[in-house]
Amino acid sequence: MIVPNHRPERKRATLRELSEITGLSTAGVSYALRGQRVSPATERRVRAAADRIGFRSDPIARALRGGRTELVGVVGGSLADLWHQQFVTSLQGSLRRHGLRMVLADAAGDAQEELALARDLAAQRCDGLIVLPIDPSAPDWRAIAAATPTVSVNASLPAPAGSIRFNSPAGIALALDHLQGLGHREMVVLGGGPHAVPRRAGVRRVRCGFADDQARAAAARVLAGTRAPTAVFALSDSIACGAYQACRDAGLQVGGDVSVVGFDDIPISRLLDPALTAVGWDTPGAAVGAAQMLVDAIAGRPAGEMVIEPRLHVRSSTGPARR
Repeated sequence: MIVPNHRPERKRATLRELSEITGLSTAGVSYALRGQRVSPATERRVRAAADRIGFRSDPIARALRGGRTELVGVVGGSLADLWHQQFVTSLQGSLRRHGLRMVLADAAGDAQEELALARDLAAQRCDGLIVLPIDPSAPDWRAIAAATPTVSVNASLPAPAGSIRFNSPAGIALALDHLQGLGHREMVVLGGGPHAVPRRAGVRRVRCGFADDQARAAAARVLAGTRAPTAVFALSDSIACGAYQACRDAGLQVGGDVSVVGFDDIPISRLLDPALTAVGWDTPGAAVGAAQMLVDAIAGRPAGEMVIEPRLHVRSSTGPARR
């Protein structure tokens, strides 16, 4: 006789079993697992017990019972951008405080892929979407926002989507005014995305991706050109890091031969040598606002708009233009 070589599957742990172990009601256990209405110590105790018995909540079953999965789809325009990483890290904590979990997808700079990812997440019963749109003018966003509660970050989408909008025109003006005030008359704005760059004498734009190698290559071409700039304004701190590398490859001193300005003021930028002059935003505040706005939208309340103003942090990466 052949004896099957397998162990019987363990019965799936239940919420009632977890309730009996912890001494809490099933409702109390449910709140603890969502991080709501209990102390941090109780939340830790319940989560530890859930790990011991292998309890896992079933979002699909929960959706069938109450119409909610408590999952939020987050579509990043490009996680090669360090600011995107900072934002989604802050966003995860903000969503958790509302009892929501994040499902993250990266469009890697592809506008069509971003739309496809947003549609897929909505089809998988996510309660709502938070998106960082690469192309906010794409007509498909209107249908997505109409079908699923949606909040956009960094650019506005058609109603009823809510938006966390950075006052980018004001931030761009701060950077260009600062450089022109230092005597720079030949400047390059480096980077893509939805930002509109105003027409100014001596200012031209060169598009590139967020990844280090893309930004480095684009900056190298600019610095080796016949109209080599005395200043580079990078439309993200990640792109500014690529500009630093290109300057050093060319034997140029950042802050002396070439001034560089960033557009995020992420914490690591202050540790660069020289420290990066950058336009900064309240990124944690944007994450808190996006989470609350989506909660309101899921509950059927108007999502609205939140505008975040810029602040210029002047450091050693900028200096007077050399003749």
